[in-house]
Amino acid sequence: MKISARNALKGTVKSVITGAVNDEVTVEVAPGVEVTAVITKTSAEGLGLAVGKEVYAVIKSSDVMIAID
Repeated sequence: MKISARNALKGTVKSVITGAVNDEVTVEVAPGVEVTAVITKTSAEGLGLAVGKEVYAVIKSSDVMIAID
């Protein structure tokens, strides 16, 4: 895989919640560290997403914010 995004986190699909149009996909990128994405149902099906499958969570953004309590 080649991609221009600098933040590609390898992980394992922990859950896929299927909706009418979109699916919510949670990827565990490290023990106890999860990233959740909402993607189209068509994309999820095309990628063959299922619990346990190895995937990349690719983060492409022009802004990264840091917050504290």
